[in-house]
Amino acid sequence: MHGMDRERLNMVRKQLMRRNIRDRAVLEAMSTVPRHLFLPENVRQYAYEDRALPLSAGQTVSQPFIVALMAQALMLTGNERVLEVGTGSGYAAAILSLLTAEVYTIEIVPDLAETAQARLAALGYHNVHVLLCDGTSGLPEHAPYDAMAVAAASPWVPQPLRQQLADGGRLVIPVGGRDDQLLLRLTRQGEMIKTERLSGVRFVPLIGEHAWKEGEGH
Repeated sequence: MHGMDRERLNMVRKQLMRRNIRDRAVLEAMSTVPRHLFLPENVRQYAYEDRALPLSAGQTVSQPFIVALMAQALMLTGNERVLEVGTGSGYAAAILSLLTAEVYTIEIVPDLAETAQARLAALGYHNVHVLLCDGTSGLPEHAPYDAMAVAAASPWVPQPLRQQLADGGRLVIPVGGRDDQLLLRLTRQGEMIKTERLSGVRFVPLIGEHAWKEGEGH
């Protein structure tokens, strides 16, 4: 077994299974996707450690546990249309692509969107569509979505995302201030939206028309 493969399986056992990640499909996806290939060369040796790692443009790749926690919280069964806000490296989109039918992922930083799109295509994740736009507005042309994951912190839940959530759909988003947030799961039940608190988290700010303005969340 290749060294990185062994490290990846250790990550799943030690960081995920011991911390209540129980969804078998999520564990299988986390065991399969090569996180090191989604990282800049200079941090690849840390790929399977339990920490966020830096990308360009002040962005980060979330720690594996948070990626798994969010994926599990979406409660995917394999045939949903998913919207991800904040593509970053494309790693979480690759995980989601193994759990569901179709993933639309939005990135606001042009370099990150371009790199992620090329990487996802090269690695064969063909059910992921990368779009360069303001994720806080969602993607109305493909709505409604059965599940949404927002990988950046917002001061509130952006209204367009609420509106694009299908009946029964789940939205997982970190909400709070600049330094720490609560990871929430919102579930649409007809006209009602049920909110659950999942975990304390720390994400980079969500920049866009319906969240932090440029420079405001830093």
